[in-house]
Amino acid sequence: MKLIGLTGGVGSGKSTVAAMLRKLGAEVLDADEAAHAAYEPGSPGFDAVVKEFGPDYVRDGRIDRKQLGELVFRDPEARQRLNAIVHPLVREWMVRRTAEAAERDVDVVIQDVPLLYENGLEGLFNSVVLVYVPEEVQLERLTEGRGIDAGRARSIIAAQMPIEKKRDLAHHVIDNSGTVEQTRAQVEEVWAQISGR
Repeated sequence: MKLIGLTGGVGSGKSTVAAMLRKLGAEVLDADEAAHAAYEPGSPGFDAVVKEFGPDYVRDGRIDRKQLGELVFRDPEARQRLNAIVHPLVREWMVRRTAEAAERDVDVVIQDVPLLYENGLEGLFNSVVLVYVPEEVQLERLTEGRGIDAGRARSIIAAQMPIEKKRDLAHHVIDNSGTVEQTRAQVEEVWAQISGR
């Protein structure tokens, strides 16, 4: 079984590319989905987050991800504390889902990992696919597309490894700054290369 890493920068459109890969028949495991599962009410992750950050970060019986996200973007020490809880749970979830795929004789598993390079995970994969857009497009998508003010958008982008550096490190690059059709054509080409289909 080939294990492929899929990553990008904030606002690069990684979710769009992941959806295209799924449509082509790829088995895509999403680290964000794993992080959501880690916080589910009644889970050890939920209990650990409440114990660490307090009940103020719970709304309607669930972790208030928006409020917690604002805290960890402002406070690197809080981000480290949260990562210490969530990252092991996410890794465990991804390993379990990958093992299940292997049992089903899946040829290629793609793990969608937003901070793959930042966390030094590239060595786990046969190859890495980067969803790329230039930094100015990231900024535009965060401010115009998601309504985030420019200062906060810049700090979110700055918290990640520069997209150009990721571009140099990746085995495959899908430039998602053009049309949907242009992106789809690149996705099909990369999928043919990694799957041998």
